[in-house]
Amino acid sequence: MRFQDKVAIVTGGAKGIGAGCVKILSKEGGNVAILDVDSQASEQLCHEINEQGRGQAFFIPCDIADREQLKGAIDEAANRWGRLDCLVNNAGIHPPATTLEETTPELLHNVFQINFDSTFFACQFALPYLRKSRGTIVNMSSMTAVLGQKHSTAYAASKGAQLSFTKSLAIELGPEGIRVNAVLPSNVDTPLMRQWANTLEDPESALQQIADLQVFGRMASIEEIGRVVLFLATEDSSFVTGQGIEVEGGASLDY
Repeated sequence: MRFQDKVAIVTGGAKGIGAGCVKILSKEGGNVAILDVDSQASEQLCHEINEQGRGQAFFIPCDIADREQLKGAIDEAANRWGRLDCLVNNAGIHPPATTLEETTPELLHNVFQINFDSTFFACQFALPYLRKSRGTIVNMSSMTAVLGQKHSTAYAASKGAQLSFTKSLAIELGPEGIRVNAVLPSNVDTPLMRQWANTLEDPESALQQIADLQVFGRMASIEEIGRVVLFLATEDSSFVTGQGIEVEGGASLDY
C-alpha cells in the first residue's frame, strides 16, 4: 500500500473533497486525522473507515478559524501516532454569488480567514513535525485561482492566495526535503454541490449544465481528487513541488 503506516491531517475532512482524501489515504494504509466542526459526519466517516481494517481515521473537533484550536488539533494528531507525513489543507468556504460592491469587509475577512489564513497557520504549526519526516503539504486551491469566477472575487482571490503561497513555501522548504503542492479542482460532485442545485427550480438541469463544462460531460468524484492528493503525498511525486495540479476534466479547454 502506497501510504502504509504514514500519518496525514485533512482539514475539513468530514464531507466532500476532504472525505475523498481521507478515504483514499486510509485505503492505502495511512492513519488520518479529520479536523472538522461536523462531529456527526466525521464520526460516521471514521466508523466506515475503521471497519475496513486498513488505515485508521480519528476525529479531532476543530474550528480552523481559531488558531489556538488549530495548533492544538495538529499537535494532538501528530502526538497520537508519533509522526506527521502529510498535511492536507482542504477546509474552505464558497459564499453565495456576490458582486464586488455587495462584498462587505466582514465577508472578505471571513473568506480569507477560512480559505487562506487557516492554510498559512496550519503549515506553520505542522512544520516542526514535517521536518522530522521530510513530509508533504497539499493545499486545496481551485481552478478559480487561474480562471476567475463571476461574482466570486473574494473566493477567487483567496484561492489565488493559496496558490501563490504554495509556490513560495515550496521554495522555502525545498532545501529541507519538504514538498508543497496545490490541487486545483474544477467541478466536483459533492453534497454541497447538490445542496446548491436543490435551491434552484430545476436541480437536475443545473447539475447537468455544470457537468457539461467538463469535456467528459460529468463532474469529478471526491475519490478522483483524493487520488491526486495521494500521488502528491507519496514518493510517486518525489520530484514535484510548487505546482498547482489542475484536476479539471478539460473544463479550461476549447474556449
